[in-house]
Amino acid sequence: MTDATSSPSRTNASQADATDAIDASCRVPLFVLVLSGALWLVIGSMFALVASIKFHAPQFLADSPFLTYGRVYPAATNSFLYGFCLQVGLAVGLWLIARLGGALLAQPWLITVGAMLWNLGVTVGVLAILAGNNTGFENLEMPGYAAVILFLGYLMIGLWGVVTFHRRRDRGLFVSQWFLFTALFWFPWIYSTANLLLISFPVRGVVQAVIAWWYSNNLTVVWLSLVGLAAVFYFVPKLTRRELHSHYLALYTYWMLILFASWGGIPNTAPVPAWMPVTSTVATVLTVIPILAVALNVFWTLRAQDPASNRSADAPSASPPEAEPRGRNSRAPSFFPLAFIVVGVFAFVLAGLSRVVGVLIDTNQTLHFTWFARAQSLLNIYGFLVMVLFGSVYYILPRLAGMDFPFASLIRVHFLLALLGILVLVSPLAIGGGIQTVLFQNPDLASVDIAKRMLPFLRVSTTGDLFLLLGHLVFLGNLAGLVWRFYRARAAAAYAVATADLFKPAEARS
Repeated sequence: MTDATSSPSRTNASQADATDAIDASCRVPLFVLVLSGALWLVIGSMFALVASIKFHAPQFLADSPFLTYGRVYPAATNSFLYGFCLQVGLAVGLWLIARLGGALLAQPWLITVGAMLWNLGVTVGVLAILAGNNTGFENLEMPGYAAVILFLGYLMIGLWGVVTFHRRRDRGLFVSQWFLFTALFWFPWIYSTANLLLISFPVRGVVQAVIAWWYSNNLTVVWLSLVGLAAVFYFVPKLTRRELHSHYLALYTYWMLILFASWGGIPNTAPVPAWMPVTSTVATVLTVIPILAVALNVFWTLRAQDPASNRSADAPSASPPEAEPRGRNSRAPSFFPLAFIVVGVFAFVLAGLSRVVGVLIDTNQTLHFTWFARAQSLLNIYGFLVMVLFGSVYYILPRLAGMDFPFASLIRVHFLLALLGILVLVSPLAIGGGIQTVLFQNPDLASVDIAKRMLPFLRVSTTGDLFLLLGHLVFLGNLAGLVWRFYRARAAAAYAVATADLFKPAEARS
């Protein structure tokens, strides 16, 4: 007769073994993607700091043609977007697809090769920008030959991500899988379309500007939101040990985001047929629906007291009952990963509402020509996605390595530096942009005088760039230390096994 009381423990043990195997399959490609992304984040932060200093100290590094503002700013943006956001976003997405589907990551060595190709493409692209070979299209400055390398690298990563999704054991779909599966196809669609129509076979006239606006909006708003919200809807319930408040509200967020956010990005001052900016404005205003849906879903999930009370009996679960690998429940305290993610959600809501308010109150059509637009973009990309990715990485990597970070206390330092950096960087730019809008209405003020009045705000924002750079150095050091500890322990164990016979007594060997 079977002992019924032992069945749950055997089931949990088998689930833990499966989780261990999934983490092992993800280990090498995620180490490459995340470490490379952290390195590009530091490089991009250095370029951003140089670009920020040049605005109020133009003589800084003025003797170097490779470090003019027109080169270092797009180099910083591309290092940041393609080097970190997309690369680490793919890493987090692959891990979530494997974990939620209960399947091993397909062909991890090919994904690793794809990651190397991706980093080669980013390197070639950034060096080309610094050399002056810039396409001139916002967020698409890398030349065509670098884009080809990037696209091939993405295909090797994304293809096996789709195969992993197809091999999932649980055929039902959780909320995060909807977002991630869409993101895997969204980027190659918009990236290939933009490169073909703007670089390889360029269209003529104002259509170029329309496609450039379309691509930039779909990359920085739609794709980044798909990946970021997938992580939010997974980690918030996971770290709080509660069910997501509403599975259906999360799916509603998904459809509203796809339907409305992809139409935005065209300013009211665009020299195009009137229906285009009007449609863009209406779509931007309607994005308030998914923004508020995310805010309500996360708020009620965090506020819930009884985990079982968050979901009706017939509602599908948004948080699968995964077993943690044995002996890892105490690893990587959940407070700081959750803190990063909650700050990211707050920034997502604030950035989205500022976009909506911006298109409604910009009656003089000057706000998007000011520093307010830059503050809005930073809040969406850095405040939302990057903070969510930080929290995700701090949760995932200790589970891949099976050990804690070597400098766990520095996670707190990184969080404080990142939070302070965002506030000091975004706030003065937003305030300065509002003042700029008012000053533009004064016909007695020359543009040079208005620019001079913005210098105090730009100097403060440079301090924010410095805080962020310090935080990124802490982040990179912690990741590198963890990977070093892991492989050093593996090497020591392999050496002990290989040399075990050498240190046995002669009688034992015989």
